[in-house]
Amino acid sequence: MDADRRHFLDDLYAHGRAYDEAKDDRLDRLRNVEPETAELLGVLVRATRARRVLEVGTSNGYSTVWLGDAAQAVGGAVLSLEIDPERTSLALGNLTRAGVKGSVELRTEDAGEALRGFEAASWDLIFLDAERPHYVAYWPHLLRVLAPCGLLVVDNALSHAKELVDFCELVHGEPEVTSTIVTVGAGALLATKCH
Repeated sequence: MDADRRHFLDDLYAHGRAYDEAKDDRLDRLRNVEPETAELLGVLVRATRARRVLEVGTSNGYSTVWLGDAAQAVGGAVLSLEIDPERTSLALGNLTRAGVKGSVELRTEDAGEALRGFEAASWDLIFLDAERPHYVAYWPHLLRVLAPCGLLVVDNALSHAKELVDFCELVHGEPEVTSTIVTVGAGALLATKCH
C-alpha cells in the first residue's frame, strides 16, 4: 500500500473512533474494524489471490478501502453490501478519495436477500462484519456461495463471542469446513471450505 493511501486510512480510522465516542447508540456508530484486522484482510486477499471479494457491512468504507487496495494488487474486485444508503454514500466518498473506487462496487441492499441471489461458488473471500443476530440465517448461503477453498472471515469472534455461539457451532459442525480464530483486533474467525 502506498504511503498516501495509508495516511488516508489512518486519518479515516481516527475520525471513525472520534465519531463513535460521541454516539451513545451502538447502531449510530461507524464501528470500523481495528487497523490490525484491516491489515490482515489485505494480507489474506493477496495471499489467496482472491479476485472475487464480498464484504457484508460497508459502514463508512474503512475496511472496504483495505479490501479494494488488495483487490487492485491481485487484479480482483470487491462487492460491498450495506443496508443504510447514507453509509453507502459516505463510503463512496471515502473510496473515491482513497483511489480504489474502480475496484469496488457498493450496493445498498439487504445482505440476506443478496446472499440468496448469488450463484453457488461465486466468492473467493467473504468478509462478514454486519449485525451478528443475522449470521445464523446467513450461514447456508455463505457456505453455498463460497468458492471451493474460498475463505470466510468473520470479525468480532472474540469481542462478541457470546453473540456468535450459535453461528460458530454451525461453522465448527460443518464437515466441509476447517476453521480457526485469529487473535487479531476483536478476533477474526477464519473458515475455509477446502478439505
